[in-house]
Amino acid sequence: MNISYSFPEVTLLITHYNRSSSLERLLATFRQLNCTFGEIIVSDDASKPEHLEHVKAMQPEYDFRLITTPLNKGHGHSMNKGQDQVKTEYTIYVQEDFVPSAIFPVRFQDALQFMKEDKQLDYIRFWAYLTSYPMLKPYGKGFSEMTYSFWNTDHLKFYQYSDTPHLRRSTFFQKFGRYKEGLKGDVIDYLMAISFLQNKGKGLFYNEYTTLFSHENSHDEPSTMRDLKNWKQSYNVFVRAMRWAYLKYKWMKCTWQVKFMRLQDK
Repeated sequence: MNISYSFPEVTLLITHYNRSSSLERLLATFRQLNCTFGEIIVSDDASKPEHLEHVKAMQPEYDFRLITTPLNKGHGHSMNKGQDQVKTEYTIYVQEDFVPSAIFPVRFQDALQFMKEDKQLDYIRFWAYLTSYPMLKPYGKGFSEMTYSFWNTDHLKFYQYSDTPHLRRSTFFQKFGRYKEGLKGDVIDYLMAISFLQNKGKGLFYNEYTTLFSHENSHDEPSTMRDLKNWKQSYNVFVRAMRWAYLKYKWMKCTWQVKFMRLQDK
């Protein structure tokens, strides 16, 4: 017997750019998992005509609201205009090239219940690119609270926030500000991470973070994420020394920015 998972208080927000087949795969997988939301919003960032036509052709099948723009204004603008349209209390954000796993609906139920019970929670993170968040305190049902300490020298401690798949309150902008526009995606992500720390955000991280989503890209629709594995995993002594020095510099820079950098008004 197939179990249905209905989340009427949650909007699924998907940003899309030139990966319409990936978008269709994502929507089809949620359907296969019998996972439904109060609304689905697709925020397109001026995709090529062939992709946009494919997206429009999917609308009757998957019943989503398409938000477009005549000019490509970048990831920050796409996130902002999509979130502005959300009417539900909670938002789950997923980029179009992720795929939820079979266990996702049950774990998502747990995450949503945590948000309802703990009004201090702002954000729950389901995935990470290379490694776990370094400072975790057990919370329950496979989730841990992300913590921050000045004395911890791991540079990853600054990234409690990430724009990988996550659940957040739809009032997120009121506390942390809007995404900065006109900048590269990794810079936008970093600035929101700094704002999250500065404004005392409280977030959870799923411990088995590779099991809820997979990041899948075809040759025709490749990822725009830079490949960091060679730099991170190289055994070359010179490369490792350079990386150590760079990360210590980055730790000092990020520490100063969390303490003193003033972001634009919300």
